[in-house]
Amino acid sequence: MTHLQNGDDQRAGTPPQPLQPGLYVVATPLGNLGDITLRAQRVLAAVACVACEDTRVTRELLRLLDIAPPMLVSVREHNEREAAAGVVGRIAAGQAVAYVSDAGTPAISDPGARLVAAVRAAGFPTIPIPGVSAVTAALSVAGFESTAFTFLGFAPTSKGELTAFVEAVAARVETSVFFESPHRIDKTLQALADGLPAARRVVIGRELTKKFETVSAVTAGDIGEWLSTNAERLRGEFVVVVGGAVQAPRGASIDTHALLKALLTELPPARAAKLAAKLSGEDRESLYALAESMKSH
Repeated sequence: MTHLQNGDDQRAGTPPQPLQPGLYVVATPLGNLGDITLRAQRVLAAVACVACEDTRVTRELLRLLDIAPPMLVSVREHNEREAAAGVVGRIAAGQAVAYVSDAGTPAISDPGARLVAAVRAAGFPTIPIPGVSAVTAALSVAGFESTAFTFLGFAPTSKGELTAFVEAVAARVETSVFFESPHRIDKTLQALADGLPAARRVVIGRELTKKFETVSAVTAGDIGEWLSTNAERLRGEFVVVVGGAVQAPRGASIDTHALLKALLTELPPARAAKLAAKLSGEDRESLYALAESMKSH
């Protein structure tokens, strides 16, 4: 059962209470301003300083929320360690400081983790102000029953690393979630089409919460057709959700011959053997020899 608690500043007509010194990690909208939470607005209006990934983006957010901007401090990927010391100093002086990334929840493929670690190491509280996350937004509309999932950040850019990335995704029994940019999405989806079993389910979320939001559910075998018919939609930010591999029942043995036969319909012998070894626990070299033998007949 969920229990809701009314804070002193949540009741209509009650003036906001001062915030205790600490770092307030605030989730902000991905693109739809309506997704900001009441608590996030109260915190952003009450803190003495907002540390942010990009001061221009945050200043515009505060303007849209009709919040008079407090002190804004840039804390981004390239200066996070150094800027963290300044934030710790502000908290030590008794200030409440918020941290926001450009969109979504900080520290999830965004800056913020180093800042949080520095504040905690200094002995000050870090308070989550939860809200929008592209990861959970995509999972909520994927329709996969599996509870377990792994978030993988952004897919790698080099061909070899991307191939290894897809092989690892193919072997996972839990759901995989990752981000992709508009400049890479076609190559990454094609890698999924080449490296996943044809029946594996894939959900492609584009521009989530924004004007041109689309959510497409396909199988890996249908990705090629999806790419050719959706070429004009390969713009914007993407979240890709891949269903997990079917796990053999506990105590049941895997028919590696049948497994290899199925994998060889989609993969070359080396990759089929590698994936079969991960799923069955058997020796990769012997499976590769078997795969080569099966392929030649």
